[in-house]
Amino acid sequence: MATTPTRLSKQARREQLLDTAVAIVRTRGADGLTLVTLAEEAGVSRPVVYGHFATRPGLLLALHRRLDERHRAAVTRALRSAATGADAVARAISTAYFACATDMPELGAVTAALKGSPEMEAVRHDSADRYAELMATVLRPYSPLAPKDLGLRCAGVLGAADALAAELNRRRATDDEAVAALTGLIMGSLGGGAEAGRGAESGAGPTETETETEAGPAGAGPAEAGVEAETEAGAEA
Repeated sequence: MATTPTRLSKQARREQLLDTAVAIVRTRGADGLTLVTLAEEAGVSRPVVYGHFATRPGLLLALHRRLDERHRAAVTRALRSAATGADAVARAISTAYFACATDMPELGAVTAALKGSPEMEAVRHDSADRYAELMATVLRPYSPLAPKDLGLRCAGVLGAADALAAELNRRRATDDEAVAALTGLIMGSLGGGAEAGRGAESGAGPTETETETEAGPAGAGPAEAGVEAETEAGAEA
C-alpha cells in the first residue's frame, strides 16, 4: 500500500535545505549555489526555497552562520578534552581550527562570495568577537594580562590563524607546520613567557574560587569550564 510522505516541519525543511546547500558549494563552488539550483537539488518547489531565504545573499548568510557554528562547536569540543596547561590548550585550539579549515572549505567559499555585503560585515565581526572571547576565556588562567588586553591579543591571533589557514589550503604549509605556528603565536600572546606555559602545574592558574566564579564548577579543567558559554551554539550546529 502506498504511503503519504511525511511532511517536514519548517525547521526540519530549513535544515535539509542548508545541508543541500553545503553539498552544492562543495561540488560546484559558491557560484553554483542559487535559490533555483537549491530547489532543484533539494527536490522542492522554488516558492519553498524563497519562503526560507528570500534572496541569494540571505541564503549565503544563513549558510555562513550554519558553517561558522559548526566550526566553533568543533573547537569547543576539542577544548573540553584538552589537557591542563597553556601549551596543551593552545595546541588544542590550533589543531581544531585547522581541522575545520580543511574539513569545511565551504565556509571560506561562502565568506568570499559575501565580500562587500554590509550584512556580511556585521556577521563577520560577530563571529570574530565570539571566537576571540572563547579563546580568551580558556587562556585566561595562564596569562597575567588584563582581560581586555588578552582579548585584543586573541583577536590579533585569530587574524593570523585565518592567514595560516589560507596558506594551508594553498598547500604552502603542512598541517603540522600550521598547528606549530599558531600554537607558538598563541603562547606568545599570553604575556607571561615560559611561566605561562606551566599554567596550573606551577601555580599560575586561578584559585578554586576564581575558577568557580569565572569558568564553572570546581574540578572542571579550565578548557572544559571555559567553553560552557558555547554549549548552545554547539548544540544548534
